[in-house]
Amino acid sequence: MATQATFRIWRGDPAGGEFQDYATSVEEGMVVLDAVHRIQAQQAPDLAVRWNCKAGKCGSCSAEINGMPKLMCMTRLSDINLEAPVTLEPMHSFPPIRDLVTDVSWNFRAKKTIKPFKPRTPDADDGTWRMQQADVERVQEFRKCIECFLCQDVCHVLREHYKHDEFIGPRLLVYAAALEMHPLDIEDRVSDLRHKHSIGYCNITTCCRQVCPESITITENAIIPLKERVVDRYFDPIKSLFHIL
Repeated sequence: MATQATFRIWRGDPAGGEFQDYATSVEEGMVVLDAVHRIQAQQAPDLAVRWNCKAGKCGSCSAEINGMPKLMCMTRLSDINLEAPVTLEPMHSFPPIRDLVTDVSWNFRAKKTIKPFKPRTPDADDGTWRMQQADVERVQEFRKCIECFLCQDVCHVLREHYKHDEFIGPRLLVYAAALEMHPLDIEDRVSDLRHKHSIGYCNITTCCRQVCPESITITENAIIPLKERVVDRYFDPIKSLFHIL
């Protein structure tokens, strides 16, 4: 049975904008993206919105729904109070392009600053790369990332303090962790994590983990182990002396 709902959508561009209300009918089983498409088809054909798979796997339709970073295609209307207007706005951590679309290209430029995978030489006995299954499984979680950048959006270092020139953010720390913890990788990124990528800015609030649509344990499994490597290198007196020598 169809009901009426109001969606308060931010309309604008880099020069500025404002919220506009759109009333539309919604039915059981619809997600926020369905409602946006209906508004786009019937009332606002010039409404800009980015989407692709509509299955929660491409990360394209990231936005802020009632102030919370979410994927529009995975947010069911049945989980939202439709008695009040549903607020939709673009991610705050990135420059707006138009309406609900933001410029997330900074993430890809920052990703290039992380040292790439550097494999060790094959084992001498049989010429293969042997590794333990536990080490393989450790990094598999990080590869579930769909680069929706919701974790980047909710991170206060980027969202409120705009430290994009100094801090790479939780998504790229997960990427660095996938490389650092790979059983075949021998590259040293610890110095970069401290000085270039400013991992010390992260104060482990777990807000990034809470918005991850893939339920990646960003803080505990990726960021904290990387922080431990930095602490061991630079703040453990015995290990610091070892590295100096």
